[in-house]
Amino acid sequence: HLPRIDARLTPDTPCVGCGVTLDDTAKTLGEDVMEELEYVPGRFVVNRIIRPRLSCAACETIAQAPMPSRPIPKSYAGPGLLASIIVNKYADHLPLYRQAQIYSRQGVDLDRTTLAGWVGKAAYELGHVFDGLITDLKGSSKLFMDETRAPVLDPGRCKTKTGYFWALTRDDRAWDGQAPPGVAFTYAPG
Repeated sequence: HLPRIDARLTPDTPCVGCGVTLDDTAKTLGEDVMEELEYVPGRFVVNRIIRPRLSCAACETIAQAPMPSRPIPKSYAGPGLLASIIVNKYADHLPLYRQAQIYSRQGVDLDRTTLAGWVGKAAYELGHVFDGLITDLKGSSKLFMDETRAPVLDPGRCKTKTGYFWALTRDDRAWDGQAPPGVAFTYAPG
């Protein structure tokens, strides 16, 4: 019931068999269609990525455009939907079960376990960005670091223990520094 937005990807390289440009004279042998659920602020849409398999009219070599990269391989979640889920969860403090209820009212049934899986996989992919940020910050000439203690549940003892949140920050703008400001947050159980 959601609107579909079609994007047709055709090979833009010459035929690998004979070098002839694949144009309107190429025979279409079928097509692969991948649907991606996307969230445009305020509404859902389905992006349809259509990749026709073309046969060269001269030598009958088959060609197809490559599949675009996906934020989560083999998932139908689009990057806008993933960003919206993560921002709602962590910046707006909206639990996944509430997000699932909101999506259900819009006619899209996404189980919160599906949402949790997407959040976990997106967090894994963002780990590389975080590692790069930490490496960049540690290469700075001046850093600020803040430690904040917080009570954390200790399940084995039915009590709380002290956990530590760390903020590693760089901001050289006041000293005419060339590096952009940055901050990375980490947690340590002890």
